[in-house]
Amino acid sequence: MRRIVISLLASFVTACSPSALLNATVPRGDVELRRDVAFGEGPRRTLDVYRPSHAAAGVPLVVFLYGGSWKGGSKDTYPFLARTLAARGAVVVVPDYRVYPEVQFPAFLQDNAAATSWAFAHAADLGADPRAVFLLGHSAGAYNAAMLALDPEWLEAVGIDRRRLAGVVTLATPADFLPSHDPDVIPVFGPDNTPAHQPLAYADGQNPPLLLLHGDADTTVKPRNTATLAAAITQHGGPVESKFYPGLGHIGIITAFAPLFSGRAPVLDDVGRFIGEHLPGDKLNSNAE
Repeated sequence: MRRIVISLLASFVTACSPSALLNATVPRGDVELRRDVAFGEGPRRTLDVYRPSHAAAGVPLVVFLYGGSWKGGSKDTYPFLARTLAARGAVVVVPDYRVYPEVQFPAFLQDNAAATSWAFAHAADLGADPRAVFLLGHSAGAYNAAMLALDPEWLEAVGIDRRRLAGVVTLATPADFLPSHDPDVIPVFGPDNTPAHQPLAYADGQNPPLLLLHGDADTTVKPRNTATLAAAITQHGGPVESKFYPGLGHIGIITAFAPLFSGRAPVLDDVGRFIGEHLPGDKLNSNAE
């Protein structure tokens, strides 16, 4: 029965369908929600903010960038992740961003940079520490987060040095996949479907701290992507650590944030540890309910 439920939930997340079952596993108390806050023009440049109701001042702020092959996805799918992190003491920002066919590369990176700029600008107002802004991304969102951390162009365009990020966590990162022959990927990148537009090309050692997580059973984004990127950053002397979860697949690594499935792999604990280690002070309670 547990396997059947997992399969159903994975189908919800994969198809970006309503994830009511998954979100129902997360308690709603003690977390305040602000919906559809604009960070740019248009309906896909809004964000939701999850804030601990009784948080002490100066908590970390996590910007979560979801996946969807740069062709879909919605912030409405991920309350299970945002509420879980907020319950542990972090302000969580989940932006929507423009995707194909409305836009191609690099517009989604520009949108993610704008959302990150919004987070820096409003961190203090939300009770978070502007020195403790983190990025967290899954799949295509992990690509976006890694690009913001590794290629200085995108955050510099909004007036931010990438090294102001306290840290970046990526889950199942497409880091070494271009040029792609996948008909779903080619139109997204168009003429920019080249190795020059993937995270691996920007491993210069000047990145903020990175934690690269991947399931070793992922058949959607092969684990070698994370291994190759981690090795390149290490070679250049950059701060990076990586971890591979036995038997965990592409969807399993994100559903592990939901209480019902957190026992499958310590993804949430590893993210909490990393954030705690890169705070200006010990403000995240990794043992909170």
